[in-house]
Amino acid sequence: MVMPDTLMRAGARAARFDRPVAGALELDGGSAAILRVQELARRAAVVESGVLLVADRGCAVEAVARELHERGRSPTAPYLVVDCAVGDHLHVARHLFGEVADHTPSDLESITADSRIAAARGGTLFLQDITELSTAVQARLARVVRDGEVRIDGEPAAIGLRLMASAPPSIDADVRENRFRADLYRRLAASRIDLPPLGDRAEDVPALAVRLLEELCAERSLPARSFTPTALALLAALTWPGNLAELRGVIERVVADAHHDVIQIEDLLPALRLDRVPAPFAPAGSLREARLRFEREYIAAVLQHHGWRAAEAAHTLGIQRPNLYRKTRQLGIPLAKVSDSV
Repeated sequence: MVMPDTLMRAGARAARFDRPVAGALELDGGSAAILRVQELARRAAVVESGVLLVADRGCAVEAVARELHERGRSPTAPYLVVDCAVGDHLHVARHLFGEVADHTPSDLESITADSRIAAARGGTLFLQDITELSTAVQARLARVVRDGEVRIDGEPAAIGLRLMASAPPSIDADVRENRFRADLYRRLAASRIDLPPLGDRAEDVPALAVRLLEELCAERSLPARSFTPTALALLAALTWPGNLAELRGVIERVVADAHHDVIQIEDLLPALRLDRVPAPFAPAGSLREARLRFEREYIAAVLQHHGWRAAEAAHTLGIQRPNLYRKTRQLGIPLAKVSDSV
């Protein structure tokens, strides 16, 4: 839980990846978790070996890959993306290798000049959701990466590209259980970066929300807007199972629906799924019901964060201790857990 009186300052001083070249919001923040990732990203950007980005759904992995490419040694070289989860296996194979007419075994893997591998020579090829590749395509790709050379329309040529890929955390189990080739994994994971879920770095959420709000207002040619400290406290209190994509979606809805310069809790509540945390209030759709659900969840979260110590929780909430006790009784938060100790 982030102290409300520090949230506005946190949002204003987003600790960014040295001002990202490509604007990779996923790398913004000052939490311990993201600082480790930023250091790994700095190192990975300047080497030529493979890079594996491991992340849950909703993380902006493609933006991170582009960031690494633009911070690399050849930022103006080609940067191409193949989404391995789009289309069937034959469709993905054609994108990667082209329409190869002659599949006769040879000393080198055959591709065509219009393939993504050929087009990315000298630059970066990013394979999104690489665990979706069939075993046959994995074998062909492993051979290309191993040899560093192919036949393009029959002529031997060095591939001279940097391979990056993204995968879910389940890739470790896929390798162990032989669903994903270990040799291909080893070459990709020469630089492995595990992006932490947004729920593991709550202190970064205010800064991310502020930057998203700035970007969305600029994209839509709207006047600059800001959040109240309590609105940022609400955003920081949530778990965000959908990661950055979910946070972006909420702020997009707020930007579309709110028509004033300062975003308040009342503007956020209709855009949030507050029923994802069990609460004794049945969803009724009214603003009052939503506010009561939020108050209960937020006050309980603050109390839990402070070990149920009333004095510290009241200070964080910006209310007097008697008012906190009154709130807990009204909202059905178990008083037996609340301690008078400081």
